[in-house]
Amino acid sequence: MKKFSYDIWGDTVNTASRMESSGAVGQVNISEATYALVKDEPGLTFTSRGKVQAKGKGEMEMYFVERA
Repeated sequence: MKKFSYDIWGDTVNTASRMESSGAVGQVNISEATYALVKDEPGLTFTSRGKVQAKGKGEMEMYFVERA
């Protein structure tokens, strides 16, 4: 049986890692790009976190999202 191992690299993975490390326990942290896609969805509320310093990415606009 052959086993395959994959490593995924790139800007998307780096951004996801920075979002995770900039989050807070019990909160869903989303980027400005994701916010733009879901901001009008009924049943969700958003709290702007402003610009958050993300290592290797600079300042990123982030939001917490939760069910209304």
